[in-house]
Amino acid sequence: MNSIKNRVRVKICGLTRAQDVQAAAAAGADYLGFVFARSPRQLTAQQAAALVKSLPAAVTSVGLFMDAHERDVRAVMDNVPLDMLQFHGNEDNDWCRQFGKPFIKAVAMGGATSMDVIHDSFPDASGLLYDGHAPGAAGGTGATFDWSLLSQAGPEFWLAGGLNPGNIIEAIEQCRPWAVDASSGVEDCPGIKNHELLREFVRRAKSVEL
Repeated sequence: MNSIKNRVRVKICGLTRAQDVQAAAAAGADYLGFVFARSPRQLTAQQAAALVKSLPAAVTSVGLFMDAHERDVRAVMDNVPLDMLQFHGNEDNDWCRQFGKPFIKAVAMGGATSMDVIHDSFPDASGLLYDGHAPGAAGGTGATFDWSLLSQAGPEFWLAGGLNPGNIIEAIEQCRPWAVDASSGVEDCPGIKNHELLREFVRRAKSVEL
């Protein structure tokens, strides 16, 4: 069972520095996330463009937005070669798909959530990302949630929320996600990644066979 199809994909989010982008790519991250929502990790389009242009072809760039105006999303896309979009707000399926890019829809697990409603509401999403933040928050808070809620999550979901090298193996073995997403769990402070934690997170995540 050595195929990548049998191992979790890894996303490192909230990158703000070139050295962290390089470290994440070198560690084997499959996706790198760049935040355009209000956050300590927020980037301008110009800052993100400089980071994204250095990515290896095998790494997928993801732009994170939250209740942004359509023109603001398009302005970022005009300047940053994003491969995928991620939405954390109240966006519906039609709004998310209008940009012609694969998209991930984040689901706030810090409040009451109906899995059936979520599945039916985003038929065009490339994946649903279950995060530990409360509704209305942008993620990156380091909050976990009750992973047993994901027993009805459906196939190919993404797991986020308080993931770090210390809990990632347990999280994958319990939830069996398609991908995992870390931000604060591999940082020294918001937007400043700890390269040792980052490498260990990716190594441990990819050590688990699904």
